[in-house]
Amino acid sequence: MSAVKTPRSAPARPEGAGGGIRSLISTFGGYAVLVFFSLVFLYPFVIQVANAFKTEPDAAANPLSPIPDPVTLAGFERVFVDTGMPLWLGNSLLVTVVITVGRVFLDSLAGYALARLRFRGRRALFTSIVAIMAVPGVVLFIPKFLVLNQLGIYDSYTALILPIVADAAGVFIMKQFFESIPVSVEEAARIDGAGRFRVFWSVVLPMGRPAVITLTIISFQSSWNEFPHTLVAVQDPALFTLPRGLADLVSGSLGLGSQYPLKLGAAVLATIPVAIIFVIFQRYFIRGANEGADKG
Repeated sequence: MSAVKTPRSAPARPEGAGGGIRSLISTFGGYAVLVFFSLVFLYPFVIQVANAFKTEPDAAANPLSPIPDPVTLAGFERVFVDTGMPLWLGNSLLVTVVITVGRVFLDSLAGYALARLRFRGRRALFTSIVAIMAVPGVVLFIPKFLVLNQLGIYDSYTALILPIVADAAGVFIMKQFFESIPVSVEEAARIDGAGRFRVFWSVVLPMGRPAVITLTIISFQSSWNEFPHTLVAVQDPALFTLPRGLADLVSGSLGLGSQYPLKLGAAVLATIPVAIIFVIFQRYFIRGANEGADKG
């Protein structure tokens, strides 16, 4: 009787060797693409900073060189001597702080009302707010000018602040966040005798800290960089904010010549406050965005 031969198994091949190499190549290729596009994105900013530290002849002869030769602060000195930069900075700071505080407070109130209060037309009102977000801002230029002129506040700080002290996007953000907060938290406060505003101010708003910080950063950045609204709100140079002043500067208000160091030095100074705010609060901004994504 012949013995039954068992089939010999093929020699074991190392598992995952080919897959590991492919994964490594894919990861390297992905990072290479990200680095490339990051450099493309950052290069204009690098050129802006480099030209701010160049001399006028060097900036005119080598505007795309990222290395100043020689390095000088003459452009920054001229910004404060030959332009209205101190006035523009003061106006921008005043307008931005008032608008940011106003937006955070008013958008939070409106978002809480839409999230918690039940009244006739609430859905229609919220739909209208969302629809406003889709309207191009340029369409509202003429209506804004007519309203400001008829109210008698044209060419004033009130005109710079009042029309944009609340915005639809902020209301939408706060409403969505407040709806994620359990109603039972508010009911406990009302049982203790707290009124509607007290519940909002002392209970709900502190719980919405991530959304509030996110809205603060967005409001500060947008109001600091606001340019189109200033075109229809003011005409007096004493009321110019940084974006309006820089636009006037770039348009040639100082006369002939490229004057790249002066113009780009002013642009660098205008960028610093927003960068500082974002660096300080970026972890809260990212946390708020992640929480909003999870709860949405």
